[in-house]
Amino acid sequence: MNCPHCHFSLTTQLKRTTSLGYQTFYCRECLSSFNERTGKRFNFLEVPTDIVFQVLICRLRYKMSLRDVAEFFLLRGFEFTHETVRHWEERFAPLVAEQLRTKRAGTMGRTWHVDETYIRVKGRWCYRYRAMDEDGNLVDSLLREKRDMASAQAFFEQALEVAQTPPNRVVTDGLASYPRAVSEVLGEAVIHEPGSCLDNPIEQDHRGIKHRYYPMLGFGAFDSAKRFCAAFEEVRQYLRPRSQMREFVSLSVRRTLFVERLQALEVMFQSA
Repeated sequence: MNCPHCHFSLTTQLKRTTSLGYQTFYCRECLSSFNERTGKRFNFLEVPTDIVFQVLICRLRYKMSLRDVAEFFLLRGFEFTHETVRHWEERFAPLVAEQLRTKRAGTMGRTWHVDETYIRVKGRWCYRYRAMDEDGNLVDSLLREKRDMASAQAFFEQALEVAQTPPNRVVTDGLASYPRAVSEVLGEAVIHEPGSCLDNPIEQDHRGIKHRYYPMLGFGAFDSAKRFCAAFEEVRQYLRPRSQMREFVSLSVRRTLFVERLQALEVMFQSA
C-alpha cells in the first residue's frame, strides 16, 4: 500500500490494527505510520466504513426517519445520534450520487418523458423536474423553487450534461415553458410532443419520491431537499431490476441483482 503522505511504494505492514480493525502500515521514506483509511474521506470516523454505507442506504432507500436509522443500528451495537445520520447524509450522499451519475452517463434512450411534481420544503411547494427515457430509466432530476422558463432551461442543460447527446423526441404535459426550453437548449431538431397526463408514464413514476418523503413530513431546507432527491433518484435507478418498462423480473432475480449491485456500490463508495 502506498503511503498517503509521501506516496512512497515501499511500506511495511505492521502487526497491530486500529480499534476498528483496520490494518496499519509504516513508511520507510517519511517514517510515518498510517492505516487503510488514512488520507481518505472516511478518516477519523468512529465507526467502520461499511456501517456508514449501510446507514446511508437505509436513509436513501427505505421509509425511515433520521431517528429510525439511529435506533435500528443501536440494535447492532453502534450508538450514534440522529444528527450524526444527518451529517453523514450531508457529507456522503452527494458522493454516491456523483459516482452513480458518472457511471450511467450517455446510456439514456432517444425519447425523453419529462414532467414536474410538487415537493413540500419548509411549508412551501417547490417543483421537481424529472425525465425518463422510453425504457423507464432515469435521465435526470432537478429540484427548483419556481416553475418557470429559467427552471426548465436549467433542467434540460443539466440533463444534457449526463445524457451527452440530445434526444430525438421530448414528451411533456404541454407546459408553456417547455417548447422554447427544448428548442433553445436541446436544439431545434428535437421534436417536442405535448400530450395528456394519461399518456406520459413518468406521471406514475413520481410515486417513488412521494412515498419516500411523506414519512418525513416534508423537508426542512431547500438545500437538504435538493441533495436528498438527487441521491435518492440515483440509488433508485441503480437498484432498479427492470431494464425495460413492464418487464417481468422474478423475486429470486430481483434479490440477486439487489445484492450484487449493492456490493458493487459499496466497493465504489469505499474506494472514493
